[in-house]
Amino acid sequence: MYTPHTQADIAAMLETIGVASLDDLIRVPDDVALKVPLDIVPALPEYQIARRFAHFAEKNSGARATSFLGAGAYRHYVPPAVAALAMRGEFLTAYTPYQAEVSQGYLQTIYEWQTYICLLTGMDIANASVYDGATALAEGAIMAINETGRTRLLVSRAVNPNYRAVLQTYCSGLDVAIDELPIAADGGTDCSGVAAAVADKNYAAVILQSPNFFGVVDTLPKAAGQAALASETVPIAVIAEAMALGALATPASWDAQIVVGEAQSFGNALAYGGPYVGFIAATEKHLRRIPGRLVGKTVDKHGEPAFTLTLQAREQHIRRERATSNICSNQAHCALIATIYLALLGSTGLRDVAALNLERSRELASAVGGIDGCELRFNGPFFNEFVVRLRRPVEEVLAALRTRHILGGVPLGRFYPEYADSMVMTATELTTTGEIASLTAALKEIMHAPALV
Repeated sequence: MYTPHTQADIAAMLETIGVASLDDLIRVPDDVALKVPLDIVPALPEYQIARRFAHFAEKNSGARATSFLGAGAYRHYVPPAVAALAMRGEFLTAYTPYQAEVSQGYLQTIYEWQTYICLLTGMDIANASVYDGATALAEGAIMAINETGRTRLLVSRAVNPNYRAVLQTYCSGLDVAIDELPIAADGGTDCSGVAAAVADKNYAAVILQSPNFFGVVDTLPKAAGQAALASETVPIAVIAEAMALGALATPASWDAQIVVGEAQSFGNALAYGGPYVGFIAATEKHLRRIPGRLVGKTVDKHGEPAFTLTLQAREQHIRRERATSNICSNQAHCALIATIYLALLGSTGLRDVAALNLERSRELASAVGGIDGCELRFNGPFFNEFVVRLRRPVEEVLAALRTRHILGGVPLGRFYPEYADSMVMTATELTTTGEIASLTAALKEIMHAPALV
């Protein structure tokens, strides 16, 4: 909003705050002010600017490294058509979809996004995306808390530690207690105590991630799921690696009622940690609890298909105390990218990519597991990442690999002190047999070297 001020107005305000002029108000203190002019490159032709920034990019050694990192952020191939379509001006400049008559295109893509998520998860409804997988988990847990009126959560320790940290932050402000399910010997969740734990009807939800932080396919056993449902405890599934939905049974198949997760794997680049695209899906029972907004399909007065916001449970739409979420924006453009990616691949293409992930990860696991001094820590079924125990200190091994331009894995000791001798390794469809061979040769040399430098 533009508010004009007269010189008299400005003088009065400056006098009130005790400065003589507007320049004094914004003047940089002498002790931090630049003493010499900035060394700014003069105007350059576009091709020289591109060459200059390419030179800057070469300084990022990590971009030239072979990566076996995962643990919540995954490297997948993105077809060029995704960016070509998603970066069109019609999408980048589209008005926020509160006014349906001027944003039909974006509303349609959100509707299609919701449809894809429902198909992949087996749920009845999905929202128009949220910030990321971690906040999606927190929002999903709040759905269960509001549904049941209970203030305890039962969460697997195998859920991504970063997700659990965000959940803890949310819950600390709500006076919600979090109890944890232990990790089983096979790397999955030990659910043997779930039935007894939920019998007293103290828990709002029981939360598992599949594949979990160790890459192990982790589901709620039938008996535990039925016990949870009988006690009106909401089973929540967390999906950190969305590509797994192309290969594994839907969370609905193991009685999950709320599914939350991160869809970065669907066409969104790693981009140094974001922005990403979280999602929440649920059974129809939780329709009125789902945060954010839902897009629905209808017809206009001419009988033509039309899209509109059918549920808007955010505080800018309804009274704050009735809002299901205080998130005031979503990741609509990231969701658009994911939608275009899924449309390009189709169901067959998504299965093919997921199958390639399975193939590459098993090739990697077989190669690394066969090295003296390396062993696979867990024997549970896994998707595209797994845990390796090392005979030598993990950080030293990873540092030695970095000198060879290999990002070998994520050290587990950062999150789980009991697994300080282990790391998580990941392979995707972008991992080649040659890269696996180079890693294997490097690890053999490192594991048998008299000293690591």
